[in-house]
Amino acid sequence: MSVRGNQFRSNSFKNESGDKQSSKSTASRPSKERFNIMPRLDFQNGRLFKIIGLVFVVLSLYFLIAFTSYLFTWQDDHSYVIDANGGWGNLFKTFEELQQVNINPVVSNWLGKIGALLAHQFIYEWFGLASFLFIFVFFVIGYRLLFKVKIFSIEKTLAYSLFFLLFISLTLGFAHSFISDAPHYLEGEFGFWTNKLLTAQIGKAGVAGLIGFLGLSILIIAYNIDFKLPERKKKESLVPDLSEEEVEETENEMRSGSVEFTLNDRLARDQRKAQQVGIQPSTRFEEPEEREIIPERSAPISPMANVQLETTPIVPIPPVVPIPAPIPPVVPAAPVIRDVVEMPMEVTPAAVPELELEPEPELEDEPELELVIEKSEEEKTSDELVRQFGNYDPTLDLASYKYPGLDLLENYGSNKISVNADELEANKNKIVNTLLHYNIEIDKIKATIGPTVTLYEIIPAPGVRISKIKNLEDDIALSLAALGIRIIAPMPGKGTIGIEVPNLHPEMVSMKSILATEKFQNTTMELPIAMGKTISNEVYIGDLAKMPHLLVAGATGQGKSVGINSILVSLLYKKHPSQLKFVLVDPKKVELTLFNKIERHFLAKLPGEADAIITDTKKVINTLNSLCIEMDQRYDLLKDAQVRNLKEYNEKFIKRKLNPNNSHRFLPYIVLIVDEFADLMMTAGKEVEAPIARLAQLARAIGIHLVLATQRPSVNIITGTIKANFPARLAFRVLSKIDSRTILDSGGADQLIGRGDMLLSTGNDLIRLQCAFVDTPEVDRISEFIGNQRGYPEAYQLPEYIDEAAESAKLDFDPKDRDSMFEDAARLIVMHQQGSTSLIQRKLKLGYNRAGRIIDQLEATGVVGPFEGSKAREVLIPDDYALEQFLNDLKNN
Repeated sequence: MSVRGNQFRSNSFKNESGDKQSSKSTASRPSKERFNIMPRLDFQNGRLFKIIGLVFVVLSLYFLIAFTSYLFTWQDDHSYVIDANGGWGNLFKTFEELQQVNINPVVSNWLGKIGALLAHQFIYEWFGLASFLFIFVFFVIGYRLLFKVKIFSIEKTLAYSLFFLLFISLTLGFAHSFISDAPHYLEGEFGFWTNKLLTAQIGKAGVAGLIGFLGLSILIIAYNIDFKLPERKKKESLVPDLSEEEVEETENEMRSGSVEFTLNDRLARDQRKAQQVGIQPSTRFEEPEEREIIPERSAPISPMANVQLETTPIVPIPPVVPIPAPIPPVVPAAPVIRDVVEMPMEVTPAAVPELELEPEPELEDEPELELVIEKSEEEKTSDELVRQFGNYDPTLDLASYKYPGLDLLENYGSNKISVNADELEANKNKIVNTLLHYNIEIDKIKATIGPTVTLYEIIPAPGVRISKIKNLEDDIALSLAALGIRIIAPMPGKGTIGIEVPNLHPEMVSMKSILATEKFQNTTMELPIAMGKTISNEVYIGDLAKMPHLLVAGATGQGKSVGINSILVSLLYKKHPSQLKFVLVDPKKVELTLFNKIERHFLAKLPGEADAIITDTKKVINTLNSLCIEMDQRYDLLKDAQVRNLKEYNEKFIKRKLNPNNSHRFLPYIVLIVDEFADLMMTAGKEVEAPIARLAQLARAIGIHLVLATQRPSVNIITGTIKANFPARLAFRVLSKIDSRTILDSGGADQLIGRGDMLLSTGNDLIRLQCAFVDTPEVDRISEFIGNQRGYPEAYQLPEYIDEAAESAKLDFDPKDRDSMFEDAARLIVMHQQGSTSLIQRKLKLGYNRAGRIIDQLEATGVVGPFEGSKAREVLIPDDYALEQFLNDLKNN
């Protein structure tokens, strides 16, 4: 059907082009034909097929309503449809004529007289309830012609429907012979009289046997069921056998060009064919033959003659063939010749001289030496503690903690490939035609279907330059009418050129489908992150501990916040609260607020802070510096423990080889997540860049990992110092090629289609992924599930950071040496709730230097907050009454 469809579309394209040319040639002749814009209903433009399909669909709905109504109203309409003329003669009789012959002129069928007559004709007089199959046949034909979508094969539909029409009518007639009070319309006239005829000839037992025979026959035809006795012992085979159902399904898909034969399928098929003709099948693994047509150079090239489309949605792994253990060589007593083998030299037992070995003199009373390793006192103590208490278990603090379940997540999408063969064939033809326009020949094309993008791998003919195809990116996108395509020339590790084309109906990848996979459940990664699915529809899991830091960029609305939520949810599903802590920085104040509920389980904060999620720029600076202090303290612990990284340190602590009295403790991983890094760089660039760069350079060994997200990946935001220490970059769709090169060091991010489509760069290669989608209600349910459980008394405490500059300013300030205008300035600041030097200058008519000294004194006494760049200082006293009390206390002190 796909070949006919392509010919049909190509013919229609030629006709339309021909009409355009003819119209141009006859433009000089004025006639009425030039103004005739009514389309012709012919078989070439496809309109007539659509109208016929619409008729069949409407007809199926009409029959459905009429037949269904007949099941309830057949007794009321029985006098109308039964007549000497067959009932159809009543259709044209008047109301009075029907009353004269005692016929009820009022019809109860939902579709009136015609509906009642049609239902009676099909159900009562013909095939009974089996007539409902006509509805199915009409709908399949109409849907096929109207929407050009192949849901069932028309040939098989007609064949099976005809068989079941007769089979069901006969079966219901046979069952009706045992039930006397059942209505006659169950089997219809056909089933009733056929059953009467067969019963008179072969009896009821014969009719029952015939019905059973027909039922088993259709099962064999449709499903090819086997009637085999169970074998006692199944022989081992190097090639696994496939069921007949799988073979038939594979062959059908091969005919439609939707799958590619794998090695195991080919061997199983050859083995079955060899057994049918009586030939011993070969057990050697042979490479599958290439199924493409290589045209001769001298012959004229047809656009579609030398291109074969192969698709590989999912490539199965070949089975492991058991290799027998090697048998030790046995030297026979006499040479036995079995095979004629050419050997470079023949060796017989007589040619080998026997060597006599003298026995070694036995040493009498030789003392045996034993190696004794003395353990240190610490090792003896640790072994004793392990024997007495076992290994240290950090999860015992929250032993009753339960991991969130998959029922908290929603299952979006159908998790099925939504690309049909027609779409693949159409895209293949457009790509080939576009390249042929520029004299670029293709030897082979292959398609790999992903959730949102299909990868077409092409092998150009010898002599074609790769750069020539690379420059046609916009032309191919124009011919495909795609949102944006991406050309990979050449593909890493392959001798092909990749063209990524967005699917017409992209499939959403749900977080539930990723977390439920065996790959995520059985992973041994330290910090597993469920990123999404690759272009080959495989689940991709990344390890944040080996990245070791991640830089995320993407324009607004392209899935950046969903990507951060997927990272957090993945870690929450895999790690215990004692093993992982988050430091969340949210300058937008609304993205990460859902995780407030897990503060006592997974969050870390500075001592004395009320909120664990940081939104203030000054607190971000203090938190980053506090993480630097935590990093230095951890490195001191690693140095004392004589290990190189956090994993070795925790393993040593679990085995009780480190003394807690020496400040050793179990160290959890710390993940710092900044939702909008650009805002921090704009408000406090240098103060933020220095600790970020220091953490990125040194913190990977001690378990502190950074995830920075920004929607503007410009060079002044992602500086060279920061970028050099983030080998892993995750790019959602950006708006320009410059931003793509800034985040990935290459183009491609500007060609993404958005809505979770992303590129992951791990330093070596570039991987295209569809991000796993997790919605806000799901995150809320997960946070609430964790937050309702028993947690730690408070959040994880980071080391306290003291700003030395602010403390020195407070120490240098003498309350007795304050300015005479100090109290007036304080009242002015509190009244306006705006702490700025310019306000004091204007209102009190002071110079800049004196106003600056007064602001420093107000900061030292705690009236205003610290300097925040271009923003006004925060006023720490709310009203005048609190200020008067404060000034009185200041005077008394």
